[in-house]
Amino acid sequence: MELRSGSVGSQAVARRMDGDSRDGGGGKDATGSEDYENLPTSASVSTHMTAGAMAGILEHSVMYPVDSVKTRMQSLSPDPKARYTSIYGALKKIMRTEGFWRPLRGVNVMIMGAGPAHAMYFACYENMKRTLNDVFHHQGNSHLANGIAGSMATLLHDAVMNPAEVVKQRLQMYNSQHRSAISCTRTVWRTEGLGAFYRSYTTQLTMNIPFQSIHFITYEFLQEQVNPHRTYNPQSHIISGGLAGALAAAATTPLDVCKTLLNTQENVALSLANISGRLSGMANAFRTVYQLNGLAGYFKGIQARVIYQMPSTAISWSVYEFFKYFLTKRQLENRAPY
Repeated sequence: MELRSGSVGSQAVARRMDGDSRDGGGGKDATGSEDYENLPTSASVSTHMTAGAMAGILEHSVMYPVDSVKTRMQSLSPDPKARYTSIYGALKKIMRTEGFWRPLRGVNVMIMGAGPAHAMYFACYENMKRTLNDVFHHQGNSHLANGIAGSMATLLHDAVMNPAEVVKQRLQMYNSQHRSAISCTRTVWRTEGLGAFYRSYTTQLTMNIPFQSIHFITYEFLQEQVNPHRTYNPQSHIISGGLAGALAAAATTPLDVCKTLLNTQENVALSLANISGRLSGMANAFRTVYQLNGLAGYFKGIQARVIYQMPSTAISWSVYEFFKYFLTKRQLENRAPY
């Protein structure tokens, strides 16, 4: 479906920003122009990539301090000075004892990874969703298509993000030997090799594929309930994104705990488990977590993970939908005849 040019198409998009849905949804409004949901599907790949990059950068930078707390709370054998009972208490203690900026250490490498990773992630999702919906549901909305599209987008996303995750989690740990992302990267490369940056990749995929499937299916389902006409509605994007992220985060916490252990190679935990050398493989990580903390170990940091993911996905979707709308609107205005 092609974007319409001219003032009529531009006015239709502007009307959508104001939440006008008097046409009752469907393919076109009273003027004959496509509605908000249909407009972005024919936007260029660069539009999806730009909107996705902005969403990823803002999501990870705004919520990074909470992510730092989550990483520490998932430690299987934390130092007595790094035991926390709440997110607020943890942030307060970290800033008081380790410096005001300590919760932000590693945010630069996360931003560098989040931009390109989310650009490919959303571009792949949008294109695969549209293609698979045509196959499964004849241009309708298929939850199966949304789940598969989210899973395929995750393969690209994690290939870029996994090295960034390894570096930032090592920087986030209490009493980390690394003081900067560059020094951490050099040390890991020199002492553990390239494979260290992808040691948790299969675990990351094992976690993120179900996470993103649940996330996208829930988001699209909630959009059908709270925003059936798919107008530009920031409140609906925030609510749907937040709830989708919280549900997906809670369901995949055990996998996140294992991923954190593989990324950080926590020395005390490995010593207690009588593991020499480096821990590798999802199965080994699962066994180690159970050996050290039992079933409860799989849910370490679940509160922090949910509290982190809920606003993160709300920010991501609201920023993404805004930039997708804004860039599409500019496309229409640029095509308008003078």
